[in-house]
Amino acid sequence: MFSSGLILEGGGMRGVYTAGVLEYFLENELFFPYVIGVSAGACQGSSYVARQPGRNRQVTIDYVQHRDYISYRNLFLKKELFGMDFIFDKLPNEIVPFDFETFNNATERFLVGTTDCITGEPIYFDKNVVPEDFLKIIRASSTLPFMAPAIEFQGRTLMDGGIADPIPVRKAKADGVLKNVIVLTKPKGYRKKKSSFSWLPRYMYKEFTGLHTALETRYKMYNETLDYIEELEAKEEVFVIRPSKDLKVGRVERNPEKLTKLYEVGYEDTRDSFEALKNWLGE
Repeated sequence: MFSSGLILEGGGMRGVYTAGVLEYFLENELFFPYVIGVSAGACQGSSYVARQPGRNRQVTIDYVQHRDYISYRNLFLKKELFGMDFIFDKLPNEIVPFDFETFNNATERFLVGTTDCITGEPIYFDKNVVPEDFLKIIRASSTLPFMAPAIEFQGRTLMDGGIADPIPVRKAKADGVLKNVIVLTKPKGYRKKKSSFSWLPRYMYKEFTGLHTALETRYKMYNETLDYIEELEAKEEVFVIRPSKDLKVGRVERNPEKLTKLYEVGYEDTRDSFEALKNWLGE
């Protein structure tokens, strides 16, 4: 049983909104005993758990125009739009060092969601269970179909955690979290539309049978999850932080100014709702 938990949605570069939210939490030393994230949410959550203020902004906005971060050159040479080795090896190990010691010693239970490409089911990993491989798990959770090769781990083939369980509120509730704070990366009222390329996974990933179904039905699951969250929010059973402005930032946005504005909106939205959040948490 956990008194409170933090749930972090993905969304590619829209995750800079979450970075702004978590920066305000770090400045005000607000931590949760349970944290779960997928894709970009897992990336942002890791620096938060490692107690590294400013790092999320550095590794996203400050390096977004680096040619190894996002480029069609990467896609052509390495078959990955995002430079996964650069993001999950060079950045944390050399350029903007990740504090592995603080992260591993943090008392929070931190989970990252991934998608099993064979079964299509969500698979969650706990930092305390696989500490040595956790960057690999976050990389797997951030591996978008068609944009990077799947990750092999413990006999499973894994991809983007946002496919099978885009906003893992049901997982948090099943794990016994009493009060969930949910950070979304799209404004209220947003709903995902069915992809016009829903046939493509069956052609591109013939061996990943579960992935086909998960991708085809993803928009339905995502929208149903948002409906569920809004029902819980109306009953004050969850506290939701979401963008107050729609800045039209895409999953692969490379404009530092647009990303900075979204980061600032995340920070400001959290500042403006912080007293209400503390009261809701009973602090």
